Amino acid sequence: IYADPAKRLELYFRPKDPYCHPVCANRFPTSTMLLKVKRRTKKKKKKQLDTEEQIQPEVEFEMEILGTVTTVYKFQGMSDFQYLAMHSGPDGKQTSMYDKVLMLKPEKEEFFNRELPLYIPPPIFSRLDTPVDYFYRPDIQHREGYNNPQVSGENLIGLSRARRPHNAIFVNFDDVEIPTKPLDAAVQTWKKVCTNPVDKQVEEELRKLFEVRPVWSRNAVKANISVHPDKLKLLLPYLAYYMLTGPWRSLWVRFGYDPRKHPEAKIYQVLDFRIRCGMKYGYAPNDMPVKAKRSTYNYSLPITVKKPVSHTVSVHDLKQGLGTSSASGAKKPASSRYKLKESVYIFREGALPPYRQMFYQLCDLNVESLQKIIRRNDGTESECTERDGWCLPKTSDDLRDTMSLMIKQIIRSTRPALFSNTTSSEDGKEQLAYESGEDEDDEEEEEEDFKPSDGSENEMETEILDYV
Repeated sequence: IYADPAKRLELYFRPKDPYCHPVCANRFPTSTMLLKVKRRTKKKKKKQLDTEEQIQPEVEFEMEILGTVTTVYKFQGMSDFQYLAMHSGPDGKQTSMYDKVLMLKPEKEEFFNRELPLYIPPPIFSRLDTPVDYFYRPDIQHREGYNNPQVSGENLIGLSRARRPHNAIFVNFDDVEIPTKPLDAAVQTWKKVCTNPVDKQVEEELRKLFEVRPVWSRNAVKANISVHPDKLKLLLPYLAYYMLTGPWRSLWVRFGYDPRKHPEAKIYQVLDFRIRCGMKYGYAPNDMPVKAKRSTYNYSLPITVKKPVSHTVSVHDLKQGLGTSSASGAKKPASSRYKLKESVYIFREGALPPYRQMFYQLCDLNVESLQKIIRRNDGTESECTERDGWCLPKTSDDLRDTMSLMIKQIIRSTRPALFSNTTSSEDGKEQLAYESGEDEDDEEEEEEDFKPSDGSENEMETEILDYV
């Protein structure tokens, strides 16, 4: 615990009980001294008048400073509920179940086939061990004649204020009509923020993009235009509507264009692709060059504390920052300051995606074998379905299988240590073995090639929450 500053010191009331919930101590810096005190007692005989001897102890203290203390752990939290592996019988008698549920040594099959009462321990205890003040505030007294603004029921609980609407128009696949123009509020909002020539230029650039291609994802727009994300939230509802469901879900469509009526809109459909990882694919999730930003395994437990790491500035850093030739210290030009890399929306052969989950448009899969799968029914499209759009059934599955095989080959070539080619004498099939003896430094060097650009997101997730 002392070696890791991000961990808390645990104290178990019942160390041998695996269900014991500990109390945790926080780590604090201190500047104190460690004092060693010795207490010496000397027995002294003293004669009295009746000639009986009485022992009088003589106490001496010796003090010595052993050193300084720089770190101290303080138990400041409250003790959580303690969970016992007990069972309540019909007569109210409590019986212990530790000898029935804990396997202390290798057991035979009978141990696992016994009839036992249901025992389900809690998956996790309280995440907080310190009291939290909610700061309940009294009702605000308004002046006479004030009326509360109209808010939806979704904003009554859990939000400190109603979300600021960005006036986007949402369309479902089942909707009959599609919008031909933006809401008046969207027009007024954009005109209000479009105050300089740069904003007007961005508006024209985005308008030209929608003329060339009527359907765009937000990340694709970010990779083609340098615009501040907050202004893009206001500009997109001014020029396009947002598809919620169907093969064009999470995409922005030019006003007046209905992809459900145009078979050529097949190439603009979205493909939800996720990199497959696991031992059956030959590599574990932690061994994949594309690192996950969020994971269920990164669940913050009360035994850990996440503190911002302080970055100390060295003389070398100052020299690098002051130098005119320093590439890292130079600011990006305004024309590309907010631009993302092409890899956030284009899939190319021989390159790994920047994130484990990607939303590609079919026209951005720049691989001939993938385009052949998409064009299998060119000219014979008859019906646009919600699942497959204008494509043949199972087209998305075929694309994912092909892309997964390509990614597996890339990982195999860049990280051969994860695979060992062993040929079986019986079937001659290739077996995949996992090797964990890799260098940490090598892993970091390879990760540099797949690092996402500044300002990008972990996934091209749906941006509906930005516009409600």
